[in-house]
Amino acid sequence: MFTVHQWINPSPVLMRDVYCGTLIELAIENENIVALDADLISSSGMKPFFSRFPDRAIQCGIAEANMIGIAAGLSAVGKIPFAHSFGSFATRRACDQIMISAAYAKQNVRIIGTDPGITAAYNGGTHMPFEDMGVMRSIPEITLIEPTDPVMLDDLLRQLVLLNGVFYVRMARKNTEAIYEEGSTFEIGRGNVIFEGDDVTIISSGIMVAEALKAAAILKGDGINAKVVDMFTWKPIDRALIADCARKTGAIVTAENHNIVGGLGSAVAEAVCATHPVPIEMVGVNDRFGQVGTEEFLREEYNLTADAIVDATVRVINRKS
Repeated sequence: MFTVHQWINPSPVLMRDVYCGTLIELAIENENIVALDADLISSSGMKPFFSRFPDRAIQCGIAEANMIGIAAGLSAVGKIPFAHSFGSFATRRACDQIMISAAYAKQNVRIIGTDPGITAAYNGGTHMPFEDMGVMRSIPEITLIEPTDPVMLDDLLRQLVLLNGVFYVRMARKNTEAIYEEGSTFEIGRGNVIFEGDDVTIISSGIMVAEALKAAAILKGDGINAKVVDMFTWKPIDRALIADCARKTGAIVTAENHNIVGGLGSAVAEAVCATHPVPIEMVGVNDRFGQVGTEEFLREEYNLTADAIVDATVRVINRKS
């Protein structure tokens, strides 16, 4: 069960601090938990874990493919590995190892990719993963998650310790908007309806959830009632919810901090085509590379804004009519 904040404000808690703090709590209870790092202990906020559990923390260096191989090996002997790096390197650079050593081999590996999309900001295009979920989505049997805020991240990490399989978690490192109230819980594979409406559905994830809620407020002032869905699990995607939204609202807008090619919009479109076809508009990165800039500049540059969602909503409703 979850509860959404009435007002959207930045969370005072960094996502990386939740990642480290929750893993420490879990590792105290479970001696099989191991953390693997690719020369990003400070950036990932994992110094406290490495200090607390030096015998369960492995510094793999700038060798992400090797890190995934080690994680798979640890899984094979009963450990519960969490391997983290920037999203671009955790996926593109280690894709074959994730495919063969982890997923094909039926291992139990959790991969944490940080700085998704424009949140990489000053690290620029080489470190700005607009394609990570698309790359991972093509791997059989993998679960793909994009936590929305610190409350969700904490709950999902606790669940991942108890689950088997390969998981890719795409998470911001620093502040996000606080969407959910403390104590909220979430079901992997099920989307959250966080705002009701019957004219159109906005399906979003990650940093775009807050933008979707802002867009819904603007649209409501114009007499358009938008349902907002937080689709934090990209795979397996909640086809039943998508079909229900398509039937009830007749139009869908997707919003993602990712390339629309192979991303959330593609996954939603596949589900819509297979269940209840309706007009769809996609807000996201339009097949471009990243660049250096502030997150604010990059939001405008790549049209990852509430205004862009509003414009897409008007277009899709016109198509619906």
